Amino acid sequence: MPTTARNPILSGFYPDPSICAVGDDFYIVNSSFAYFPGLPIMHSRDLAHWEQIGNVLTRESQLPLKEAGSSRGLFAPTMRYHDGTYYVICTNISYGGNFVVTSDKPEGPYSEPHYIEGADGIDPSLFFDDDGKCYYIGTHPNVEGCKYNGDYYIYIQEFDTEEFKLKGERIEAWNGALKGVHWPEGPHLYHIGEYYYILHAEGGTGPEHAVSVARSKNVFGPYENNFCNPIFTHRHLGQMYPIRYVGHADLVQTQKGDWYMVMLAVRPLSGYTTMGRETFLARVIWENDWPVVNPGLGILSGELNIDLDECIPDCKQTLIPGLNKLYDFTHMDGFGPEFMFLRNPTPDMYELKEGEGLYMTCSPDLIEGYGSPSYICIRQDCHCFEAAVTLKGDELFEGARAGLCLFQSEDYMLKFEYSGVNGNVILRKDGKDEKIASLVCPQNLVALVINVMGLKATLFMVRENTAEILVKDLDISSLSTEVAGGFVGCTIGMYAEDIVNREKPAKALFKSFSYRRILPMKKEGSKDEPVEA
Repeated sequence: MPTTARNPILSGFYPDPSICAVGDDFYIVNSSFAYFPGLPIMHSRDLAHWEQIGNVLTRESQLPLKEAGSSRGLFAPTMRYHDGTYYVICTNISYGGNFVVTSDKPEGPYSEPHYIEGADGIDPSLFFDDDGKCYYIGTHPNVEGCKYNGDYYIYIQEFDTEEFKLKGERIEAWNGALKGVHWPEGPHLYHIGEYYYILHAEGGTGPEHAVSVARSKNVFGPYENNFCNPIFTHRHLGQMYPIRYVGHADLVQTQKGDWYMVMLAVRPLSGYTTMGRETFLARVIWENDWPVVNPGLGILSGELNIDLDECIPDCKQTLIPGLNKLYDFTHMDGFGPEFMFLRNPTPDMYELKEGEGLYMTCSPDLIEGYGSPSYICIRQDCHCFEAAVTLKGDELFEGARAGLCLFQSEDYMLKFEYSGVNGNVILRKDGKDEKIASLVCPQNLVALVINVMGLKATLFMVRENTAEILVKDLDISSLSTEVAGGFVGCTIGMYAEDIVNREKPAKALFKSFSYRRILPMKKEGSKDEPVEA
């Protein structure tokens, strides 16, 4: 029976999607910026139900992130398959530039990076033509000199997949559909029928984001503009429309011949986006050899009926975005691929001990810095949720603290910390910490809970089965793209730090971590959909 896909198909911080079809299987990779491991790999057989099967870059040698800001590191990747090999191409904006890694399995392991000499700019993609030739397409500043911020061009050059080098002549193929366009980026190249197509984003990654397309009968052009450009956008729907920033698309064809497009978009609340850019799906048809997105509608839909048999992943629930997660560290010997670190973790950052739990080193690298903080997290993937940790602080010496953090960037975060004596709520905005509340708590085993309902957070501590609220309905709109800037969404997880650089560092013992979605009820008589609809 056909299946129903519900948008977003990947909820939470899954930006810049690239999709690849191999037989009956579909794979998506997304940007991950300064988080490690890099580039999550998602798998589906019906385009509706997705599971994480790994990460592309799992070794520090593949992904150096030293001192990278949270919105630096890995920009937009592209995943392609050719002749038994999976290729992922990406930009490490903080080290080395554009590179390719390869594997014979979609989940990896992937090779060491092949950095591409002479491939300037960002957002590279690979295209394998029918004759086996491979082409590189990317973006860079106008070679005649930028006349304004975002004056970029899309260029194409043949690519040698044996030597991982550009070869032949570089062609400045396209600079966007609209006059004076800003930031033509995220280009992908396809050969469909008698035409080559450049599908790309323009207008920046914010409210003016859009999808445009050009075509040519020759891979190097000249490319003609589609008079209907941009072929997909939400920028005309106003600031209060519930889905915005639509763009950065990639096309895929199913084994039954149907076409779809993945793209990023955001779901702000009252104008604030805390989850970052998510992955959405739209239907595509072809008219006059041009793609038409969601025909008859022209905007993203909440649901799509897909002519593929439903296939629900047979995997751990924690690997499926949008579901509740519960981790008992006393019975774990490692972290699943959904867990992330800020930059490259140090070897002594943590240890999992059977029957005891997760020991985290209280690092002198603070989470608001640019080192390797002891921070282990997952993505926030819904507007309303409750996250909790149980924490034993016997070894939290004076100056050491550990707890739960809702992290947007180095300058914007919400920390619920425990020092072994006090529980403190700290909201960091614009690089400045404000202690919102404090509670004396001499006991060494506590549960710290952050309850988020949209743009409000309530934080409470549980001890001896009694919940004590430290702060209720705290405004966290500052943890949004609109205030904090950057390209990432919020993550939430455990951290441990120490303002004293000790010879023998303090340790925090975490027993468990949970993340539970909350579906808010409609107000009586309200016609509005619930927040998570």
